[in-house]
Amino acid sequence: MERESFEDQAAAAVLNRYFISIKVDREERPDVDHLYMEFCQALTGSGGWPLTIIMTPAKKPFFAGTYFPKTQHYGRPGLMELLEQVGTLWNTSEGKLRESADKIVSAVHSGRTGTNKAAIQSSPLAGAVLLQNGKGSASEAMQTWGEQIIKKAYADLTRSFDARYGGFGRAPKFPTPHTLTFLLRYAEDHPQDKAREMVRKTLDGMALGGIYDHIGFGFARYSTDEKWLIPHFEKMLYDNALLAFAYLESYQFEHRQEDARIAQEIFTYILRDMTSPEGGFYSAEDADAEGVEGKFHVWTPEEIEAVLDKETAAKYCAVYDISSDGNFEGKNNPNLLLGALAKIARDNALTKDQVLSSLENARQSLFAAREKRIHPHKDDKILTAWNGLMIAALARGAQVLGKGIYLEAAAKAADFVLSHLVRNDGRLLARFREGEAAYLGYLDDYAFFIWGLLELYSASGQPQYLKTALRLREELERLFMDEEDGGYFLTGSDSDAEELLFRPKESYDGALPSGNSITALNLLRLARLTGDERWEKQAEQQLLSFRPVLEEHPSGYTAFLQALQFALHPSQELILAGSLENGELPEMRQIFFAEFRPYSSVLYQEGSLPEIIPWTKDYPIEPSHVIAYLCQNFTCQRPVRKIEEFKSLLKK
Repeated sequence: MERESFEDQAAAAVLNRYFISIKVDREERPDVDHLYMEFCQALTGSGGWPLTIIMTPAKKPFFAGTYFPKTQHYGRPGLMELLEQVGTLWNTSEGKLRESADKIVSAVHSGRTGTNKAAIQSSPLAGAVLLQNGKGSASEAMQTWGEQIIKKAYADLTRSFDARYGGFGRAPKFPTPHTLTFLLRYAEDHPQDKAREMVRKTLDGMALGGIYDHIGFGFARYSTDEKWLIPHFEKMLYDNALLAFAYLESYQFEHRQEDARIAQEIFTYILRDMTSPEGGFYSAEDADAEGVEGKFHVWTPEEIEAVLDKETAAKYCAVYDISSDGNFEGKNNPNLLLGALAKIARDNALTKDQVLSSLENARQSLFAAREKRIHPHKDDKILTAWNGLMIAALARGAQVLGKGIYLEAAAKAADFVLSHLVRNDGRLLARFREGEAAYLGYLDDYAFFIWGLLELYSASGQPQYLKTALRLREELERLFMDEEDGGYFLTGSDSDAEELLFRPKESYDGALPSGNSITALNLLRLARLTGDERWEKQAEQQLLSFRPVLEEHPSGYTAFLQALQFALHPSQELILAGSLENGELPEMRQIFFAEFRPYSSVLYQEGSLPEIIPWTKDYPIEPSHVIAYLCQNFTCQRPVRKIEEFKSLLKK
């Protein structure tokens, strides 16, 4: 606000025409700050800084607010328009404004909330007071149609939801994790609806089913049946990245240990089997071994008995549905859908988790025996786009679970991409294999890798990740932007591949989110992190460009709709000012990431951040403490230094 308005000649001219302007340093005059913050809280229901008060010469306020952009933006009234409105009202209705101010002072002094509301409603500025508490950064028109599209998508998903087994539609069933993360956001905003139940049923169904590898971990590509029992046994890097993300967000939402366990087991599989020595992630494992689909994964009771003692083998077979009849071509794909887990737990007065824990040694023994089999072929090409997704998932795992190993793996993979898949001129490439990088990067490569870098920055605070994300974002704009119709092409304008009939542009969120969907979300996140209006305007244009297809079939664009959900919500930023080596920082970070905060961003003012984001220089660093500033909708709460104060601030 200082940069936009207080140092602006045009704003100064309007201020000087109508007002005597007083700028208060709240550290120097906490008494003045505290008094008028009470008025702001009474008038608007909330407070924070910057604090904006308009008062009579008798120091009685008749208008209060926090942040106002210079001109109308972010769905908020502009300071210039507000000043003109107040100036005109003072000239034409001074008596009413003074009367309103008297009522407000009386109401705040007496502490009668009902009178406060009446005082607001009687004020000639009531409309402006209400307007300043807008929902998010989107325009009013976008707020209306955006909410309609989101509700329509939810209604469509409700109709196609399989209430018995989870998932959507009929067999074959695909995980589509972005649909689940969309529904988690919907559940956050509409807790009375059934979105949460749909997510829970689907995540549980997949985790219990044979689509999940209960011996070696990780998810297969899709289920051939409605029960999630028999998969197409191929495993893809991108499925596991996006599913890990979904289970982590579900864990933040509900704090169920089962969700955290599945996410960690996915990462165990990836770091064990799908990571190159240099740190990049391989693409896939085939469904078949020795020419037979599923041969590597399925078992007979005799094969189990050859590895485990008789009692443990019987228990394992009962729990994991392994019988002489078989469930897949005469053999058995282990699963927890049809076995006797619940009965064994009940008969032995144990929880299901306790039964499964008692079989952990058996699982390890079976895994060791399975390792001696001929493995499915591994597709060892390293794709920038898919690596971006796994970097994002691992970094989110580090945030939520506080495990340094995930942050290290994500950082190593990002370094691999930047070292091996970037040309000398900075251009991203798409594929690396056997020492060779090839093919100019596509939109998805840029979008997904930027997403990974933003999650890495949130997890670590290392400014180079944010700086690189901004550089790649600028390059994406230059190479892929559709200047005529909006959105972004799949191929760059510098493409040296064979000339196609036209440049493709994808928005549909299928097995993978589209590059356009993730780009829209990246734009909004960068806008909130940097305060750069360009990205906010570009994101709004991106959403408007795809409005027709969103309205036609919204449930096919659930990743895109997450960008829309982000745009429609108030911004929330946490600024942590202090050394990245300070021992308080991990605890504050862990407290913040413990909860589901899908519309929040984290900035680390560690000393060099103002070189990237100049306005962060106003958040000073203290050598011995980390100072936490929580800001929402461009309004910041009082900074806190102690862990208990930080917890209290977040609860508010």
